[in-house]
Amino acid sequence: MAGIFEVFVDGESLFRFRLKSPDGTVIAVSTPFEDKTAVVAGIAAARECAGMGLVTDLCPATGVRQPAATVLAKPVPHNAASQGCDEPRKAANGFRTHAKELGRASAAPRWTGAA
Repeated sequence: MAGIFEVFVDGESLFRFRLKSPDGTVIAVSTPFEDKTAVVAGIAAARECAGMGLVTDLCPATGVRQPAATVLAKPVPHNAASQGCDEPRKAANGFRTHAKELGRASAAPRWTGAA
């Protein structure tokens, strides 16, 4: 099921929308809009941009400090045997080469033509 957009009036009598997950968790809250027409246009823009939006990492390179009271989980050791892979991983740019090695003519998806 898809998320749900809810339009509401905030404490300053301006229109906003919030995006909720199917379980009711608030995922995002919009900036304020002057009227319902503007908030509907904002929802349309969010629908259009969010699906293919790029991710920009603005976190510091050194990582985020953990509060003293936080209990950190123990790191899981990397064990290639636990992955169940018999061959080494291929780099992302070697995808087409790997697909050809598997016997496919190309890495393009195979469309069945069913509608």
